Amino acid sequence: MRKIHALLLCSLLILSACTPVFDNKQKVVKETKDESSNQSAILPSYSAADDNYKMILSKDTPTTSAARGLTTNQMGNRLDISEFESGLRRHSQEYFSPDKYYFQPGQYLDYDTLIEWLSRHEPDDPKTEDKDESNEGLNPELNMKNPTEQDYRKHPKYISNIVEQDYLVKKDNVVKINGITIGISLRSEYHFSVDGKEYTEKHSRSELISKGKKYAGEILKRLRKQKELEDVPIVFAIYQEETASSKVPGNFLSKSYVKGSDMTVKDWEPIKENYVLFPSDEAEENHFDDSQLFSEFRNEVSDYFPNFVGMIANGFYVDDELHQVKINIPIQFNSNSEVVGFTQYVYSLVNEMFEDHYDVEVNIYSMDQQESLIVKKAGESDAYVHIYE
Repeated sequence: MRKIHALLLCSLLILSACTPVFDNKQKVVKETKDESSNQSAILPSYSAADDNYKMILSKDTPTTSAARGLTTNQMGNRLDISEFESGLRRHSQEYFSPDKYYFQPGQYLDYDTLIEWLSRHEPDDPKTEDKDESNEGLNPELNMKNPTEQDYRKHPKYISNIVEQDYLVKKDNVVKINGITIGISLRSEYHFSVDGKEYTEKHSRSELISKGKKYAGEILKRLRKQKELEDVPIVFAIYQEETASSKVPGNFLSKSYVKGSDMTVKDWEPIKENYVLFPSDEAEENHFDDSQLFSEFRNEVSDYFPNFVGMIANGFYVDDELHQVKINIPIQFNSNSEVVGFTQYVYSLVNEMFEDHYDVEVNIYSMDQQESLIVKKAGESDAYVHIYE
């Protein structure tokens, strides 16, 4: 008998409303830049999932990044916005275990600082010998009154965004910074205009890796100038953005771990991750078996509901192995019973057709809202189903 867990979930919610609330948090002291102004903070006892970090909560300090809003403004593809930050946490787990470390949105690089770093490099003033390296733009200098197309192509803007994530540890009753991850996002395409005409300069993977490593070295020098970060381990990760119209996010290219007090970034580790759109020529060419499975699944769905609007999926590959697939099915329903019946049918297809060594997520939605969710985790033979009321 097929299992629909929505009712079970509702029952649990009702029961929880009648259950006493137990103390699931711990009060601690959080170190700040000025030790004389250390603040109180709360450490939650649980995370949302086993592989998630517990986030430090404090009424005295924000639970948002000091550069809040920067990522949304700097990255044109909403899929990149999500993958860049969540992917950084995923890669940080290799160095900062969620069992030991607590997460805090970046507090050491504020919005104004990062905006200046993401600008073009300003030429030195020949009238003065003063030089403030910490406030120079990282993108190539373009010191011309009327730059030509070739000038822009020779000096494109590579780096579009920098994200800082902080990782803290607790000793006795005090939490302090003990790790930082810096994500460097680079453009796969640079768009510019000259005399009213639009142009595009494309960047290769090898070119972006080379530039990203150079930026990481400069950023490390600037971070080490902050007293509280002199001896903190820092992870750097280079990310390649997709184009604004892409239906899949970009991917991480390389990462490196810098020990506390080290002043150079070395021993870069290549990252072989890729998001693939189904259906697509890339999927057909590079992942033929998975592409065929998606086509068969699509055909089975259309047999049940011939007038469905369409279906796409994003497959996430690591070292050419499929780790996760997210499927979106948009359909216009006429009644709740149609939603239930269609969800049950898709649920049975997920259990029967997809293997259990990767995660499967199916989102079924109508024109204006999500109707149901089906999730099958790797290693599990049965999927979870939730139908929204």
